[in-house]
Amino acid sequence: MGDLANSSVDFKPQKQGSVGGMEVNHAGDFGATLEDLRDLMELRGAEAIHKIQENYIDTEGLCQRLKTSPADGLSDNPSDLEKRGQVFGQNFIPPKKAKSFLELVWEALQDVTLIILEIAAIISLALSFYQPPGGDSEACGNVATGAEDEGEAEAGWIEGAAILLSVVCVVLVTAFNDWSKEKQFRGLQSRIEQEQRFAVVRNGTVIQIPVAEMVVGDVAQVKYGDLLPADGILIQGNDLKIDESSLTGESDHVKKSVDKDPMLLSGTHVMEGSGKMLVTAVGINSQTGIIFTLLGVGEGEEEKKDKKGKQDGTLENNQNKAKKQDEAVAMEMQPLKSAEGGEVEGEKKKGNVPKKEKSVLQGKLTKLAVQIGKAGLVMSAITVIILVMYFVIETFVVQGREWLTECTPVYVQYFVKFFIIGVTVLVVAVPEGLPLAVTISLAYSVKKMMKDNNLVRHLDACETMGNATAICSDKTGTLTTNRMTVVQAYMGDQHFHKVPHPDQINPKVLDTLTNAVSVNSAYTSKIMPPDKEGGLPKQVGNKTECALLGFILDLKRDYGPVREQIPEEKLYKVYTFNSVRKSMSTVVQLPDGSFRLYSKGASEILLKKCTSIMAGGGEPRGFRPRDRDEMVKKVIEPMACDGLRTICVAYKDLPASPEPDWEDEVGIVSDLICITVVGIEDPVRPEVPDAIKKCQRAGITVRMVTGDNINTARAIAAKCGIIQPGDDFLCIDGKEFNRRIRNEKGEVEQERIDKVWPKLRVLARSSPTDKHTLVKGIIDSTVLEQRQVVAVTGDGTNDGPALKKADVGFAMGIAGTDVAKEASDIILTDDNFSSIVKAVMWGRNVYDSISKFLQFQLTVNVVAVIVAFTGACITQDSPLKAVQMLWVNLIMDTFASLALATEPPTESLLLRKPYGRNNPLISRTMMKNILGHAIYQLTIIFTLLFAGEKIFNIDSGRNAPLHSPPSEHYTIIFNTFVLMQLFNEINARKIHGERNVFDGIFHNPIFCSIVLGTFLMQFVIVQFGGKPFSCTPLNVEQWLWCLLVGVGELLWGQLITTVPTSRLPCLKEAGHALGKEEMIDDDMADDEQEIDHAERELRRGQILWFRGLNRIQTQMEVVSTFKRSGSFQGAARRRSSVLSQLHDVTNISTPTHVVLSTANATGAPGNPSGESIP
Repeated sequence: MGDLANSSVDFKPQKQGSVGGMEVNHAGDFGATLEDLRDLMELRGAEAIHKIQENYIDTEGLCQRLKTSPADGLSDNPSDLEKRGQVFGQNFIPPKKAKSFLELVWEALQDVTLIILEIAAIISLALSFYQPPGGDSEACGNVATGAEDEGEAEAGWIEGAAILLSVVCVVLVTAFNDWSKEKQFRGLQSRIEQEQRFAVVRNGTVIQIPVAEMVVGDVAQVKYGDLLPADGILIQGNDLKIDESSLTGESDHVKKSVDKDPMLLSGTHVMEGSGKMLVTAVGINSQTGIIFTLLGVGEGEEEKKDKKGKQDGTLENNQNKAKKQDEAVAMEMQPLKSAEGGEVEGEKKKGNVPKKEKSVLQGKLTKLAVQIGKAGLVMSAITVIILVMYFVIETFVVQGREWLTECTPVYVQYFVKFFIIGVTVLVVAVPEGLPLAVTISLAYSVKKMMKDNNLVRHLDACETMGNATAICSDKTGTLTTNRMTVVQAYMGDQHFHKVPHPDQINPKVLDTLTNAVSVNSAYTSKIMPPDKEGGLPKQVGNKTECALLGFILDLKRDYGPVREQIPEEKLYKVYTFNSVRKSMSTVVQLPDGSFRLYSKGASEILLKKCTSIMAGGGEPRGFRPRDRDEMVKKVIEPMACDGLRTICVAYKDLPASPEPDWEDEVGIVSDLICITVVGIEDPVRPEVPDAIKKCQRAGITVRMVTGDNINTARAIAAKCGIIQPGDDFLCIDGKEFNRRIRNEKGEVEQERIDKVWPKLRVLARSSPTDKHTLVKGIIDSTVLEQRQVVAVTGDGTNDGPALKKADVGFAMGIAGTDVAKEASDIILTDDNFSSIVKAVMWGRNVYDSISKFLQFQLTVNVVAVIVAFTGACITQDSPLKAVQMLWVNLIMDTFASLALATEPPTESLLLRKPYGRNNPLISRTMMKNILGHAIYQLTIIFTLLFAGEKIFNIDSGRNAPLHSPPSEHYTIIFNTFVLMQLFNEINARKIHGERNVFDGIFHNPIFCSIVLGTFLMQFVIVQFGGKPFSCTPLNVEQWLWCLLVGVGELLWGQLITTVPTSRLPCLKEAGHALGKEEMIDDDMADDEQEIDHAERELRRGQILWFRGLNRIQTQMEVVSTFKRSGSFQGAARRRSSVLSQLHDVTNISTPTHVVLSTANATGAPGNPSGESIP
């Protein structure tokens, strides 16, 4: 690594004094080399400060060496910026090389079915070129007749070649699909990266620049919620706390200050406070960059890595971080793999997936694919066995022939033919189109969702959203416009119901208020002139602070001069806002040396700390608890009931000596003098009530989780329609919520949560932990038979845990912090709740598209398998040849997946309840359609197979010898089969038993063009396909008959719809979610990523131990229950609780305890309790 670093400094030495003059060691004209800075950034705390003092005296000295100013930053001189980029590198980490097209082709070739096909095709090819030795071929039996004709014998290679060609087609389609998907995702990734901007000071003004343009020497402003884009040294900070867990794995927040620990590292999150940093390392030279390079560059770098002496720990913890670049792609590949069955477990461990379980759809598809695959294998094996047996008995027993050596190749050729027929049955049974349909459907949805303001970061989130049963939404900015304005105020003993005129207020009160608001708010919050004439002024920064600043402007005062007089560097001490304090305080030193503290925060919290209040004359007067209660009743509650947020602004004077103990925050922020209480309005977005109505109609419960007080929250919830008068619901605040869900020891109990969450609609004054507890509680709950699928919206850093825990996390694109975006699955680019409804619609559409495709595909499969199987057993030859099957299976499937997967969503999707996790993929209605159409098609095909020659008056194609020319008879069967599928594709557009299958068909041009295109290609194949497709041209009359039978599909479809599903109790569903056992194993696999190795070993032991206990216990339970002849529901329920205990491995000493705690049962919720007992 070191060598690499030096080489970037080492360019053409020029004469000292010329523009770019530089020595090899002194980077350009800068007084610090890349190496120096990198070595410096490796240090922490006191060591780092010592090094800075030793080399540069102090941070000012370092700024001078790097030719930058702590106050004004760099100049905007392009040549200077470019030179810094050349000397110290650019702030960008080159992404890992994408897989080449050939690598993707190689991956696609790994598919087992394709490998079997390739082997079969190669054997078939080899044998077709092999000429049996001369001699009396009669001796080999009449089986060999037909092979005498030279031309025919030569055509034997076509079948093998055609199979190979179709394999090539599939591989190329799959590879191209993967390739374009990866490309799309990289595009998306780079879009996200380009959109990330950061505030730096240049020429004394703060500007936002793309992260990639930051250079060493820049002075950057860091604030609460930022993800640091480069390494730097703190030059001024207010109460700054950083979460360095992404680099060190330590979850505690690290306090940063100029004199104790000024080192800020890229990739870490600012959790509290604000400050300025001098950028000292960017791109691959920053700490994150070094780790990325170590991971990306591989073995050759090992020795250098040791040289750099990076701690292993850092490296370990960072592998997760470094995978982030590829995470999108890893996530992306998931749906594809899952359809093939077994590979999913390994895949999940490899791709560092943050979700707890497989997405609903993946689980069901995996299961279904495995079921179909097994059935197909059994069918194909039986086919081959029957064919071989029949041949052997016919030839050697009935005809009594001997096995002659010269006949061996002929017989082998027959066996190969049987093998190919068997493989064909397998190929037809396995729905290869399924992975393609899933992928196309998801990719298409993601692309379209971009237009609906949903930027999907993890593909499976899109489809999980369709199953959402609960949405926990923030209030500010999601349900409301996030354009805060002060509309009421209480000051100078008066309650103003609109913004007062400055004359109505005592000037002293006004001055104090102006100073309090101007100084005690982030200096990044400001009001800018509107973008266009007549528009509203632009609010930049924290919206609540902007409301207060706007209030000052409305009172004809200005905050600018105050801030110029007291710049940020002069603030003596800042207690920044955080979710625990719910207030912010700033201390300034007055000219006489004494101090003044300004404070603002949630009114009910801050008023408790006030002992005086400014009266109408501008003088403070006593403010007793009695007065406070009266104020709450008369001022705060009425404001809150109007849906206003109430903020209190207060101040306090502190003596110069003895200087107060600033660490004693409780003592400092007490005995305050209240200046004013203002009511801030954040109007509900006009489209939200409608969106919430749609959600409720779609069976999704919307809950509001907000930091506001209970009255405001309730008022807004009523305006949005989250709560309706007369409903039975709960609106509680965080304190009450915790009282209800925790036991005497203060531990959260699932049973208690289960009593609260079903009715809970509004959770006010909630902390981030409350939000996380609620989300986890709902997900883990087993009260309802369906496991809840929870979506969460969040914008703040503190929402990270809840966003990660939820099934789908939505972050705000505009107001969201980098931390929230990092933890989310979907980013709402317009911060609007109604976009979530669109995501639900798209998610349900994906699910439905795949069900439509399955309904179509499985009908084809059932029919083709039965035809191939019975045909082969009765006539020793499949009526549908391998190549024809491949055309039906691969090409039609691929196109059908495209056609059915691109159906646009309609509002009607929101009129039904979510399917839920345990609902089968193939409902009984779909099963009825599949079997119903299969019956129609099989009847037609068998009629044609056994009586076709009589109906059409043609030669029979049955019992044709090897390599005989294609017959009209079999061509008609093939053509009818394909046309029936084509018309059934139109039937497949509806899966809930709707009558009008043409509804909205013209809204989908892709569908129409595919159906037409397939028809034309079929025409070409039949008329001109000849030997390779085993077809012979048909006349007009035959074509019309085939078409008529095809159209019959549509009429038959109407007939099937008429039969009520409830009358057919024999129908089974297929493709359920995973069972409990699998679910738990899966969870364990996922959890292991979060646990270090020692713990993992321990856990493995625990699991085995539990499993043993568990088995014994269940068996005892069952035995004793049967003795009592009661139901053994209890046993099973208890068992699931044990499994859940495993999930959250708690420290359990005795099995008796295991049984008692039925609290957090999380198996595969909703599985009828007694299903999988060993």
